[in-house]
Amino acid sequence: MVKKHNFSVRNFFSFTLLLLILSFTASASGGYEIRVRMNGLRDTVCYLGNHFGDKQYVKDTVRVDHDGWAIFKGNEPLPGGIYLVVLPSHTYFEIVVNEQKFSIETDTTDFVESMKITGSLENKLFNDHQKFIVERTKYSQTVKGRMDANKDNKDSTAALKKIIADVDKEVKEYRLKLMRDFPQTFMAKIIKTMSEPEVPEAPKDEKGNITDSTFQFRYYKAHYLENVDFSDDRLLRTPLLQTKIKTYTQQLTVPLPDSIIASVDTIIDRSKANKEVFKYAVATLANFYETSNIMGYDKVFVHIAEKYYLSNDAYWADSTLKAKIHERVMKIKPNILGEKAYNLVMPDTAFVMHSLQDIKEKYTILAFWDPTCSHCKHEIPMLSAYRDSARAKGISVEVFSVGIESDIELWKKFIRDNKLKWINVSDLYNNTNFRNYYDIYSTPVIYLLDDQKRIIAKRLDTEKIRDFISNSMKGTK
Repeated sequence: MVKKHNFSVRNFFSFTLLLLILSFTASASGGYEIRVRMNGLRDTVCYLGNHFGDKQYVKDTVRVDHDGWAIFKGNEPLPGGIYLVVLPSHTYFEIVVNEQKFSIETDTTDFVESMKITGSLENKLFNDHQKFIVERTKYSQTVKGRMDANKDNKDSTAALKKIIADVDKEVKEYRLKLMRDFPQTFMAKIIKTMSEPEVPEAPKDEKGNITDSTFQFRYYKAHYLENVDFSDDRLLRTPLLQTKIKTYTQQLTVPLPDSIIASVDTIIDRSKANKEVFKYAVATLANFYETSNIMGYDKVFVHIAEKYYLSNDAYWADSTLKAKIHERVMKIKPNILGEKAYNLVMPDTAFVMHSLQDIKEKYTILAFWDPTCSHCKHEIPMLSAYRDSARAKGISVEVFSVGIESDIELWKKFIRDNKLKWINVSDLYNNTNFRNYYDIYSTPVIYLLDDQKRIIAKRLDTEKIRDFISNSMKGTK
């Protein structure tokens, strides 16, 4: 099975060859024609696809003739990027599209090693890099195996570690040479995008003690995006740009909404260098944080929506899309973590009014449920048992329980059958508009409020409520 390969390069091309290839490209007519011959494949179909972020899309489908040739061609040039030639078996190999007319011959037994390229400097560099990286990786793995076998021999281990370090240095020098020798190629841009910051040692005092333990991490993050050219939309059609965005926002950023918002804005501000990159960054980040299951990340979505979509910066968004986003923001914004919960005043089973804000306990659990909901039939009795047990242990907690079923008798029967001793209320006619304020589109939905009625957690089950309150109480001791 052929898998994705890391991109790499070895340069044996002379300046004369570069001029010949560039001349060939410049003189070629419009459109594209990529000829691919695969020994071992005939009389079938294959596909030309391209990366786009973390996904792949089919661009062209052709018939492989009896001699193994597949000819992809079209009247319009292909946008630059890393493309995939995909076989019916779903194995594939990658090529670089920058030049529009070239040919590749290879063998299905080993696409990379047997590849021969005509008319494309980009793919010669790409293929040489792949071969080099594969060979060096195999060698490193052999050395690591020897390290494992000699792990009790410190001298041997030290020597083998140096060999691995030398291999890493060799790979780095190879890539630097490629960028120096062929600075105008897209392949050089790919290598540069892959590059990571060289992090200096952390500052030390006169005794050699590190004075700033976070220096290297902060330096790495501050310089992580320096080699990414956000003005080049060809990077959209590689896995690299999406990987950089994901790493910066998800691995190099503290997983708190306000910290993420700052990192998201950094990415989007840089992406403004190119309209398509800007569109991709905004749309991808907005979708990720709106659909995330991580509590509190909806605040990031609201920020992106208000700053970029609803401010009209998102040039691609029509009035229908903006109306939908606005509606979604209006449902999420009132119940963002840290915000004060919207007060609900509702009648109980005896039509006595109760106010959410009147509860004086340290913790208030706000639960929305439906007696006909199968999940509620399981979760609400569990929540009731926890509430009774917690109060018996002296934990200051109460439940403001909102039944959303319009059949009042079903609601009352569920309360009686399950002996729900908490505050049972309902808004049969939706006078409080609670569905919008608390984004109720399914049940059960459970919020946890502090003594000031600020939302400190939401969309939890009973087990997580128990853990959250327990951990919160430990933190205050």
